[in-house]
Amino acid sequence: MQELHDAPLAPLTTFRLGGPATRLVTATTDDEVIAAVREADDSGTPLLVIGGGSNLVIGDKGFDGTALVIATRGFALDGTRLELAAGEVWTDAVARTVEAGLAGIECLAGIPGSAGATPIQNVGAYGQEVSSTVTEVVAYDRRARETVTLTNEECAFSYRHSRFKADPERYVVLRVRFALEDAGGLSGPVRYAETARALGVEPGDRVPLPTARETVLKLRAGKGMVLDPEDHDTWSAGSFFTNPILTDEEFAAFRARVEQRLGADVEPPAYPAGEGRTKTSAAWLIDRAGFTKGYGTGPARISTKHTLALTNRGDATTEDLLALAREVVAGVREAFGITLVNEPVTVGVSL
Repeated sequence: MQELHDAPLAPLTTFRLGGPATRLVTATTDDEVIAAVREADDSGTPLLVIGGGSNLVIGDKGFDGTALVIATRGFALDGTRLELAAGEVWTDAVARTVEAGLAGIECLAGIPGSAGATPIQNVGAYGQEVSSTVTEVVAYDRRARETVTLTNEECAFSYRHSRFKADPERYVVLRVRFALEDAGGLSGPVRYAETARALGVEPGDRVPLPTARETVLKLRAGKGMVLDPEDHDTWSAGSFFTNPILTDEEFAAFRARVEQRLGADVEPPAYPAGEGRTKTSAAWLIDRAGFTKGYGTGPARISTKHTLALTNRGDATTEDLLALAREVVAGVREAFGITLVNEPVTVGVSL
């Protein structure tokens, strides 16, 4: 287990932002992870768990405590059953399942980060969410001080949310188990309209697995959502805000604001989100509030490829990023009466 002191954290995040950690520990086995967590808990030391760093906004002052990098490795396939160690690189794992001819997570290709983070956020894109394939999550329960196995139902998955996100100080994910599908080399049913259009098929159709993965990668790259060190549009956390889910009353008020601001002929995006609830598009809200692609004049700006991504143009600070995020939140609230919620986890700072 590697240990460093006064260690920079910015290189461990896709934003490339944040100050140093008092202590940085890198664990390569589950036992090392548990030992590092127990040591921090026993001494009352604040603990920051880092996987791929793709969902973290760390304050400029850094983290006064122990930062634990989970660098465990393990990819075990048994028929259609897959087990991933928490430190496995997610996009690499997706590629290997496609090579194995198994469907279920192919449309989650290109998402940066580690496998252990996927159930925490209930990662989803292009019509798939991990909650549809996760069967169990093995985690260290800091409250019970033991390793536990949680079923899919016990994970309490919902849109970009889970039991782990609801109680972030309790669990440290060690392993994630999935049930994939052998569809004879074909993908799962294509459920996302944009993906279907790009593939030239109807929603519900299946396509060859490699074709589905490659198409999603191209779509993501076109929005700056595939990591590229030379492209500052990818110096981000991907989507910075979650899509708002509104009650019927809230959506009616929102629609009235849209008509007042943009005209009666403009219909806002609306997607069913359960009985009495409607999901709308954060990207649409940001754009229609006046924050277009490339917005900003400072070192932190909206991506030139996608309005939902806030980016570091190379020499930004975390405070630069937060100032931009606050400006966007305030502008959308003033325009449409909706308060956007940040998707990345903030450390030592808040909006």
